[in-house]
Amino acid sequence: MRVLLLTQWFDPEPVPKGLAFARELVRQGCKVEVVTGFPNYPGGKLYSGYRIRPIQREEVDGVRITRVPLYPSHDSSAIRRIANYASFSASLLFYTLFVARKADVIYAYHPPLTVGVAAGLIRLLRRIPVVYDIQDMWPDSLRASGMLGNEKILARVEKVCQWVYRTVDKIVVLSPGFKSLLVSRGVDARKIEVIYNWCDESSIFDTTKDISQKNYLPEGFNILFAGTMGKGQGLTAVLDAAAIVRDSAPKIRFVFLGSGTECEPLKEKARSIGLQNVLFLPRVPMTEVGPLLQAADALLVHLKNDALYHVTIPSKTQAYMAAGKPVLMAVSGDAASLIEKARCGVTAFSEDPLSIAEAAMKLAKLQTSDLVEMGKRGQDHYWKDLSLSTGVSRFKEIFLDITRDR
Repeated sequence: MRVLLLTQWFDPEPVPKGLAFARELVRQGCKVEVVTGFPNYPGGKLYSGYRIRPIQREEVDGVRITRVPLYPSHDSSAIRRIANYASFSASLLFYTLFVARKADVIYAYHPPLTVGVAAGLIRLLRRIPVVYDIQDMWPDSLRASGMLGNEKILARVEKVCQWVYRTVDKIVVLSPGFKSLLVSRGVDARKIEVIYNWCDESSIFDTTKDISQKNYLPEGFNILFAGTMGKGQGLTAVLDAAAIVRDSAPKIRFVFLGSGTECEPLKEKARSIGLQNVLFLPRVPMTEVGPLLQAADALLVHLKNDALYHVTIPSKTQAYMAAGKPVLMAVSGDAASLIEKARCGVTAFSEDPLSIAEAAMKLAKLQTSDLVEMGKRGQDHYWKDLSLSTGVSRFKEIFLDITRDR
């Protein structure tokens, strides 16, 4: 089976469905071509060693990777972000319609919606079935993140979403809540499948890196947040939680690993209120993330208190569970239910500093053996229900089903 993967972001950018996904499809017998952009996410600056050109091809572990031009940007400017999305979509559409070999099935990764629009047009013009993987619910996330607030424009975005949903052959979502939301908006439930995300397992379990807690994290009980620090993460509440535990539980430290549009404002706030129990670490290559997760005592997930996020399972959740560390889940809904089902952590209310502080103190009071057992339960659940091989097998079944139906 020849599979065409359409995704604006791909390795070396940090994305849930990157090279590991494509490589596993190849391992399970598919021929895979990825059409993507030149790497610039999440900083919006072109990665070292790359330059924009009309086309660039490479092959990694049997995966053919084709890069097409785009306008690199990922800052808070809506105009520049739209230019980023639209430029890639135009390049993607041109390449797939006029250059790429015809595939048996197209996999399209969302966000952004512009990839879905291109995939829908390709579906109509080249008659190739499309599986649309929704990782971020638009226009809800645009509203929740503050990127776009004009309700008229958001309504138009919703209409475009509905067109894409009608046009594609199958929709895959990352949580039961996403499926319920789409069904409530008129999408046929039979068209929607739930496949939980997995993590970059090779990075989580990279034994070639020797990153110890002694050398990279200070003494104490370190609660680590790893990933993008944007408006959607709502991390000012975590700083307020750090202020609460500063005197009552001085051994607790909140560690932020990564970058994003809110990173500098968060650092400034931490400085302004004198938070000595907060540490910021710069973004590191994916190969170094796993050892840092292992070095922490607990791992934090936090998003803004928005109805959209109640049906979201942030991709870092699976990485945390695979790492075998207790999870402090400060996101209500599907994400909290996953942690409670696996019995691998504690939950708190998002954007509620007192609730987050209480959850942190609860974890810090546990015996080491209890923390180890909690982490092991999460890891066992990951390998049973959430792993890469399990998820890719389900995708392959969907690919086979929709090609058989033609």
